[in-house]
Amino acid sequence: MPFTVGTIAIGSDHRARIIVDDITRHLETLGWTVHKHYGDDADSVDYPNIAKEVTDEIVSGEAVCGVLICGSGIGMSMAANKIIGIRAALVHEPVAAEMSRRHNNSNIICMAADGPMDSNYNKIVDTWISTDFEGGRHQRRVALFDSRPS
Repeated sequence: MPFTVGTIAIGSDHRARIIVDDITRHLETLGWTVHKHYGDDADSVDYPNIAKEVTDEIVSGEAVCGVLICGSGIGMSMAANKIIGIRAALVHEPVAAEMSRRHNNSNIICMAADGPMDSNYNKIVDTWISTDFEGGRHQRRVALFDSRPS
């Protein structure tokens, strides 16, 4: 089943504040409540701290899913995936976003502010939030993510 419209947590480093604001406006028109995490000014922020704020909301159940954006998307993905229960996928276009839900049941997508990627962030997010997890053989594999040793 696709994500149920509710609260989504979105965070970024200083490079992607404008992108986050654009995604927020778009999601709000679809009925989502958006919690933004990106610091209060134009100064540089430490992306692992932002990833922690977003993952905390998902693990606690305050948010149903999340979006993280940094320069390459790699740092946010690495930071988010340190948290048990988080399945963050670095995606660069809608098909990867779809497959991250369909086969991996991702609960966060990470994207790049500085490319290379499809710059239609809203289309990527729309594809991701509307895609079902297939379950079946994929469920067994996804369950292995959370059984890894600490």
